[in-house]
Amino acid sequence: MKVLIKQTTIVHSSSPFNGTQQDIFIEDGIIQSISDNINQPADIIIEQPNLHTSIGWMDMYSHFCDPGYEYRETLETGALAAATGGFTDVMVVPNTNPVVHTKSQVEYIVQKSNQLVANVHPMGAVTKNAAGTELAEMYDMYQSGAVAFTDGTSSIQSPGLLLKALQYVLAFDGTILQVADDKTINPQGLMNEGITSTQLGLPGKPAIAEELMIARDIDLVKYTGSKIHFTGVSTKKGIELITAAKAAGLNISFSVTPYHAIYCDEDLTEYDTNLKVNPPLRTREDMLAVRSAILNGAADAIASHHIPQNYDSKICEFEYAKNGMIGLETLFGALSHILPANENGWTVEKLITLLSVAPRNIFNLPVPEIKEGASASLTLFNPSASYTFDETMIASKSKNTPFIGRPLTGKVIGIVNGNKNYFN
Repeated sequence: MKVLIKQTTIVHSSSPFNGTQQDIFIEDGIIQSISDNINQPADIIIEQPNLHTSIGWMDMYSHFCDPGYEYRETLETGALAAATGGFTDVMVVPNTNPVVHTKSQVEYIVQKSNQLVANVHPMGAVTKNAAGTELAEMYDMYQSGAVAFTDGTSSIQSPGLLLKALQYVLAFDGTILQVADDKTINPQGLMNEGITSTQLGLPGKPAIAEELMIARDIDLVKYTGSKIHFTGVSTKKGIELITAAKAAGLNISFSVTPYHAIYCDEDLTEYDTNLKVNPPLRTREDMLAVRSAILNGAADAIASHHIPQNYDSKICEFEYAKNGMIGLETLFGALSHILPANENGWTVEKLITLLSVAPRNIFNLPVPEIKEGASASLTLFNPSASYTFDETMIASKSKNTPFIGRPLTGKVIGIVNGNKNYFN
């Protein structure tokens, strides 16, 4: 397969071609040449106005539900959703049935990923069955291809168990990923505790449930000398705690979701179940703090928190709706829309770095290059294209997103992932 990308602006800070317009010729998944003008015959020729190309984007927190919950998503549909959204690589949480807590389950995902248009990287469970009571065999899973360890949607509640896990992964320089949520603090909460929850008559989940766990886990990292990554950080205080810990030299990083930077608890006045997520949408002040963390570089990366839910789990009373929204297809367009380039020093390159280089650096994964002889891992996009998102643009098996009908800015053209290609 020969692919020719014509007159594309290269966006990759470490490339000598960064910021320049080039042609890129790819044959059998390898970048053969990069120059001002290439006239090689090709099976696919990509030529579009304002075309940009970066290394392939990577998402660090998605749920592909396979095995066990294939009615919500499969590895195949999840990979298509990733490719549609511009992601060549996705890290998936282990909350399947069975839970990914043994090497054979890691190998199942690794083997299946070889046939998919996007690379799916399994994360292994920290505890058996993600139940939070007994450590899983993390070293075996690491040897089989697990790129990180997390109980995913089930936060690790026991400090003693997390301490052991942090010590365990030191042997192979592993990383624990945690969604900070103390489930003993008002577990019946349906949204952020505050004025809006009181007005809507819904039980609230206070921000302190997140902040206490962040503070606790920072102390555990300080004690063990290990490293942790917090994802889905949603409060101003939580961001401040992590920023201070990083400044003190601790090996801590964090990512935020697009929806915590776009929506707040005030948006729940219509009881839209697509906005029921965990951690919940916080106050407007918290939302602006998440947005600022992206803009000022405090946030280390951005994670989609792509959580598919089937129709019946969302078309119901808010109380009974399950948490989560899909996010791979909308991540780039939604963020580009609220964070316009060339405002307050914000650039497309900064956003692309958060989506491509940053996740790989956090989890010690190789960063692709845009150079002759390199394996092609490329995302093609138009950063200024405006459009209205609709359901036909969703490749995921589930459709639980609040972005349908919303204007977005920045359109993904497609990906080239080795000798596998996908174009919208």
